[in-house]
Amino acid sequence: MSSSDMQPLSGIKVIDFTQVMLGPCCTQVLADYGADVIKVERPGAGDLSRNSIADDPDGQNNPVFRSLNRNKRSIALDMRKDDAKAVIYELVKTADVVINNFRAGVMERMGFGHEKLSEINPRIISAFGSGFGPKGPLSHKGGQDLLAQALSGVMLRKADPSLPTSLYPTALCDYTAGMHLVQAILLALMQREKTGRGQSVSVSLFESMLAMQIQEAAMWLQRKKDLNWGAFPLTGVFETTDGAIVLVGAFKANPLQDICKALDLPDLSLEARFASFADKVAHKPELQKLFRERFATNTTEYWLGRLEEQDLLCAPVLTLPQALDHGQTKVNGSIIELDGGIPLLGSPLTMDPTAFQVRHTPPELGGDGRAILEEAGYSAGEIDRLVESGALAGERRGEAA
Repeated sequence: MSSSDMQPLSGIKVIDFTQVMLGPCCTQVLADYGADVIKVERPGAGDLSRNSIADDPDGQNNPVFRSLNRNKRSIALDMRKDDAKAVIYELVKTADVVINNFRAGVMERMGFGHEKLSEINPRIISAFGSGFGPKGPLSHKGGQDLLAQALSGVMLRKADPSLPTSLYPTALCDYTAGMHLVQAILLALMQREKTGRGQSVSVSLFESMLAMQIQEAAMWLQRKKDLNWGAFPLTGVFETTDGAIVLVGAFKANPLQDICKALDLPDLSLEARFASFADKVAHKPELQKLFRERFATNTTEYWLGRLEEQDLLCAPVLTLPQALDHGQTKVNGSIIELDGGIPLLGSPLTMDPTAFQVRHTPPELGGDGRAILEEAGYSAGEIDRLVESGALAGERRGEAA
């Protein structure tokens, strides 16, 4: 038995209609752990992330696309043609999962709704990632990370209320919803082992962002109080002479006393204005002003040493390049290289070494179409006819189609 046969999802076939991030980061996890992910793309254009930045004119070497699509194979089909739809129906016969992140109703209009697919294969799992869910007043809206930040309340959550409302520039909602969709698919596969039948599963950016606020939501729903961990009086970001430090004054009997030791300040916990937690909250501006003045007198390295001597939670504020070059990143093996020396972030999971494997570099648009169809039982002549009809984009045997 080969090492790839030992991967957790070896033998699982996924028909992947997703693009941009929510869906592709989900299907990449499935592919990384052994699933055969067949990426269905539009001829001539493909996944929108192939050209989402002005980097690579032909969309084959774009780092954004590469970051989300290793271990997948690509077939380019024109879904306006019945012959292309027939290909999907044929592939569904032996597939386990069909996944999309179109707007609600698109798959049904294309003829690929769960009801239709389950007639072909009762064991099929239809997975749907959207902006706001398949039903409801927002279901018609196009999903986008920043919209979910705004509508879920995340965008207005700030440690310092005086700061302007701003966008979080990393696609937090897309990645979170993508990982939730992985969970839903794996759970559906496990349930299928008990029932023998597939099902339809879905997640949304909006729901994922609400779920991420699980503690804050409980506090509001049950007490009508705001819970803001970043606004606690002994927590903050403080500039040093050469950078900045994050300090979290928590999980100790008297963290203020220990902070004062580290900063060479008198024991402020003895003062009435800082005696209780409520007092610290009321006098937070005064307290943090004292912290800022002390941190500004020396380097990040110096203050980290002093804080860690008191076993206080602290960290330097790093840039992404610094984080990627960090010793912990190297020890964890976070960065992998594809064939050709292409560096990417790998999987954050630590498992048996055979679980995660790089079997396939990010695919060229339609580059695996012929092989996929041959595996499905199509003859060379049938494939050539699909190319000639425009249903399939790719290469004929020996010449460009």
